[in-house]
Amino acid sequence: QVHLVESGGGLVQAGGSLRLSCAASGMISSINAMGWYRQAPGKQRELVAGITSGGSTNYADSVKGRFTISRDNAKNTEYLQMNSLKPEDTAVYYCNADVTTYWGKRSGYWGQGTQVTVSS
Repeated sequence: QVHLVESGGGLVQAGGSLRLSCAASGMISSINAMGWYRQAPGKQRELVAGITSGGSTNYADSVKGRFTISRDNAKNTEYLQMNSLKPEDTAVYYCNADVTTYWGKRSGYWGQGTQVTVSS
């Protein structure tokens, strides 16, 4: 079993900052790519940012220059630093990890989601 636990969401005013964390635990042999997604009410889940095991990153155009994804491989944890937040960033944020378990099975796992609300 593999579990992803997110933390760091909350309510913030426009222009403010939040830092999300996602810790992976369980029978993990290695973690390949990790990412953050978000889903706003009435909208589809979308990729916000991704990071490979080697540290290469990619971002949605809407967050480039404002959000930064990072990871600590020793802690099996990824982070999303969100600056200059806008009301349109309001959504439930989910972390995702591509994990290879001790038994050699490779699968994608999701966290439970954390609410980010940006007030205008």
